[in-house]
This record gives sequence, structure tokens and C-alpha cells, in this order.
Amino acid sequence: MEKGNQTNISEFLLLGFSNWPGHQALVISLFLCLYLTGLLGNLLILLAIASDHHLHRPMYFFLANLSLVDLCLSSTTVPKVLLNIQTQTQSISYPACLAQMYFSIMFTNMGNFLLTVMAYDHYVAICHPLHYSTIMTQCLCACLVAVPWIIAILNPLLHTLLMACLQFCSNNVIHHFFCDSNSLLPLSCSDTSLNQLMVLAVVGLLFLVPSGCILAFYAHIISAVMKVPSAQGKLKAFSTCGSHLVLAILFYGAITKIYMTPVSNHSTDKDLVASVIFIVVAPVLNPFIYSLRNSELKGLKKVLDQSKIFSQ
Repeated sequence: MEKGNQTNISEFLLLGFSNWPGHQALVISLFLCLYLTGLLGNLLILLAIASDHHLHRPMYFFLANLSLVDLCLSSTTVPKVLLNIQTQTQSISYPACLAQMYFSIMFTNMGNFLLTVMAYDHYVAICHPLHYSTIMTQCLCACLVAVPWIIAILNPLLHTLLMACLQFCSNNVIHHFFCDSNSLLPLSCSDTSLNQLMVLAVVGLLFLVPSGCILAFYAHIISAVMKVPSAQGKLKAFSTCGSHLVLAILFYGAITKIYMTPVSNHSTDKDLVASVIFIVVAPVLNPFIYSLRNSELKGLKKVLDQSKIFSQ
């Protein structure tokens, strides 16, 4: 890229949905509705699991972590989007932009790992039910969450430090609603080949391997379910596993579209839609798919009943 003015800029402009001038009210209403729904749903799940000791089991331990991650992921970006639309401002400071990039990568990575861990938990529960308690020990469950958290914290640190080494000159317009590496790298007047290589290598490793594991786990689950003699049992299992698999496909499909396709195939509108899917839509769907359909979450019903009584 041509060097041009070497003075580093102090802020970026998040254009986001500004190219949809006639739909700003619709965008803010949709984002606010989805954000509050996801926020309430995930908070209720955390309260329900914490308040009911019967739910202190591996499945719900992973689910609580997923709810926390979903809550934090959407809170990293959506409030800024709502604020920018409401105040008709588009600026975000350089440090805030790097911080937003760091936390969005961190929580996206952790959500990716938790989807894989939960798929493994389903695999053990369905394919090895008699050995479930001996396999899914407290020590293993703690490791299955602690190790991903360590990776999720360190991986975006690498990308953020590499990004901080770049110079940004006159162009500070980001055609996105939040700061991410794919939006920032084209704006730099420095050599970004190392950054691009690390994005492809790390993202490929951290997302292709877990997605492959999820497909393998569900292949074994489907094979085991097909051996169930009861048609009702098959339907129930396929209904549950199918919804989990659809959510995983949405998540990984959006990630692949944004980070694993050539730059020449990118378009602003398609990238916006893909980002909305895994940042805004997925945190709303997770409570419904993993929890609200689960009859064991009686604590959630109690919390809802108490909130209705309190509102009266």
C-alpha cells in the first residue's frame, strides 16, 4: 500500500449500517430487541443453573459458560452500535477499537470451543451412557473449560499486538459496525502480510479443527440414534441434535464467510449479515435451543414465575 501521510490516526469511523439511511429505525429496533432478548435469556439461564443444585452437572456447567460468553460477546459490540445510531455519531477511538477487536475475538473463540465441548458431552451421553459419569469427571470438565479460556484469552492478544504495530494513515473509515481484523487491515499503510497470514493460520486451526470434531461427534450420535428401536425416541433425539447442529452450522458458516474466504469474494452487506448472525442472532438462539426446550430447567420457570409475581 502507498505510504502517504505517516501520521497515525487517533480514531476510526464505524459506518456500519449508515448505507441503509432509510432503515435506521428498523436497524436500531431489531438490534435492541435481539440484544435485550439474548441478555434476558442468558441471564435467566445463569440464575436458574446457579439456584438449582440439581443442575450442577457437566451439561449445565458448559451451558452456563456458553450463556456467559454469549452475554459478553453481544455486549462487546451491540451497545456501541445502538449508541452510534441514536446519537448519529460514528467515531470510535483507536484504543477502544483495539479493545473491541480483542474482546470480540476472545468471546467468539470461546463460543467456538464451548460448542465443541458441548457436542462432545452429547456424544458421551448418547453413545456411552453407562460410562458417562466415569468419563465426564469434575476434573475433565474443569479442564475442558479452563484450557479453552486460556487459549481464547491469549489468541486475540497475538492479533491485537500485531495490529498495534501497524501504522494507520489518512483512511480511517471502517465499513462495518464493529472493529475486527478484516476491517482494519485494509486501512493500514504498513505491510500487513504477517497479520493476514496469522489470521488465516490461527483462525483456520481454531475453527476448522473444532468444526470437524463437531461433525464427527454428531456423525457418531446419528449412527447411535438410528439403532434406537423406538420411532418416538429417534424423533426426540433428532429434534434435539438437529437443532444443535443447525446452530453450529450457522455459527461456523458465518465465521467461514468472514474470515476464511478470499478478500475478492467479500462484500460489505454480506459481511454485515454474517457478523450479525454470530454476534447478535446466535446469543439469542442459544438459550432457546440449549435450555428453554429442556424440561430439567425448572429453576428457569421459577425465576420467570417470580418475575411475573414481582411485576404484579
